[in-house]
Amino acid sequence: MIIAKTPEEVRDALKGTGTVGLVPTMGYLHDGHLSLVRRSVAENQTTAVSIFVNPTQFGPHEDLSRYPRDLKRDLELLEPLGVDLVFTPEPEAMYHRDHSTWVEEVNLARGLCGASRPGHFRGVCTVVLKLFNIVKPNRAYFGEKDYQQLKVIQRMVRDLNLDVQVVGCPIAREEDGLAMSSRNVYLSPEERSLALCLSRAVNRAQAEASRGVSDPASIVEAALSEIPDHPSITVDYIKLVDCDTLEELETLKSAGRILLAVRVGSTRLIDNGMVKPNGGV
Repeated sequence: MIIAKTPEEVRDALKGTGTVGLVPTMGYLHDGHLSLVRRSVAENQTTAVSIFVNPTQFGPHEDLSRYPRDLKRDLELLEPLGVDLVFTPEPEAMYHRDHSTWVEEVNLARGLCGASRPGHFRGVCTVVLKLFNIVKPNRAYFGEKDYQQLKVIQRMVRDLNLDVQVVGCPIAREEDGLAMSSRNVYLSPEERSLALCLSRAVNRAQAEASRGVSDPASIVEAALSEIPDHPSITVDYIKLVDCDTLEELETLKSAGRILLAVRVGSTRLIDNGMVKPNGGV
């Protein structure tokens, strides 16, 4: 397994290696990340994983400085999976001091997390395009937990005619339903228990739709009822949206997506799930 620190080292290592799969991460890997890696290894001749805590997608009051990092542990997890290259750049290798070129998707990124985290998706699009240009993957793998991010990246690839297939992969969950996230490490035992309200809200929305409720406001209200009135909990948003446009639905005629962001203590968590009318497809 090659460890590369610069774009030049990546390009040299990947010359003539056949089909390449890329799994972009910010490190502190969990089983959700590893499921993406396993899929890439199964579908490509070469798999590259990037580990880079991208500073440009964090706001001024967000958790960049304390975002969990453990490169030694990450490399130990990746080694037995058949990963060929791990790209672990420093910020200086990705951004020049006078960096002034940005990539911004302005439609899908407007609402939801984009409204709560101004500039976040500009940083995401910019670093992902840079990674695509450096690694030149045939396929890139992203988890559906960050559903808005997945759709924004797919739109960027479409609009900029990029020659890469963006593969969305199912949410990985703990046994009790909590969506896996590197930020879960922030949660105290009490907060960890409270955080289960996110998956319960998703399940409640799905159950309401399955029993014939088609009014999005009623489905959202039912999901919201699963969020306890607790001083440690603050709801950012809960919305039922179109799976492709991310626009809020006026009625649930075909499958939609329930998306929510909830702050538990100081930790902002997200979750989502498909919502099908009458339990259909």
